[in-house]
Amino acid sequence: MAQVAAFPEPRRPTRVGPSGYLALMDLAYLRAHPEHLPTFLTHQRIRETPVAGGDSCAASRLTLDDGHSVFTKTWPERAGRPVPAGFFATEAAGLRWLREAGAVAVPEVVVALPGLLALDWVDPGEPTPGAAERFGRELADTHRAGAAGFGAAWPGFIGTLDQDNTPDEGPWPQWFARRRLLPYLRMSVDGGALDGADATLVEQVVARIDEFGGDEPAARLHGDLWPGNLLWGADERVWLVDPAAHGGHRETDLAQLALFGGPPHHERIMAGYREAWPLADGWRERVPLHQLQLLLVHTALFGGAYRDAVVGAARAALRGVGRATVDE
Repeated sequence: MAQVAAFPEPRRPTRVGPSGYLALMDLAYLRAHPEHLPTFLTHQRIRETPVAGGDSCAASRLTLDDGHSVFTKTWPERAGRPVPAGFFATEAAGLRWLREAGAVAVPEVVVALPGLLALDWVDPGEPTPGAAERFGRELADTHRAGAAGFGAAWPGFIGTLDQDNTPDEGPWPQWFARRRLLPYLRMSVDGGALDGADATLVEQVVARIDEFGGDEPAARLHGDLWPGNLLWGADERVWLVDPAAHGGHRETDLAQLALFGGPPHHERIMAGYREAWPLADGWRERVPLHQLQLLLVHTALFGGAYRDAVVGAARAALRGVGRATVDE
């Protein structure tokens, strides 16, 4: 590991280069030696500015000596437990996989270590209708890039919860019930967020899962696509962050996007998506079914505050069983 040498002001200490001279801590060095980043952070050799980073991690903007910025996520000490094994490696794998589709904008992974993730910085901008439509088309192209099957080749997390990514050939309805609904239902009941009657209601949805229709081959999903995981960039693009990426049903991403009030220009996103890849008949009726997964994750993570949302989605899903709406 490189040694960090003290140096009198006004020259700020950076790092010792391969020939023993002091060199800049720049992006090229960081790419070549990602394992050195924690040491430089510990010794405050990089300018660090805290930024908003979500519910589970601490986030910062790091400004390197060449002026380049990266976004970092670390496991906070307040969490009271060590970082789960594979937590940041899983996110890095998902980001790379989504980026490989060459469609929707995804930040490049610069550093992925057991306790830290660093991504290329994206300058934030304002939501615009044009960016929304472009994002809709690019999201469709990302979904269309497909997956080897349902699940993924890496272990999964959604938030801080385990997500079972065991590869599965499907069909989708049974996989969705077994891997994406029932585990979080059990967690929610065990944690006291849902009671027996609530569980029975969700189990009725599971029992009728084959009646919803719309089965499709596995698409390349973000997997946690609530509106807070869209980053509207200054480059007039919408960037995907914080994925729980896996092969799944493309309607799940779209249904999650409509939660919690939806993103700005939601209708333009959907228009762009459906122009690029029309949705199957009955997709509107299946929205509550797909939303049920992320809502159950919320009751498992955050408790009874989301109980009414789970019950409402389950009831709406049951009302929509067997109904198909022909898209105009």
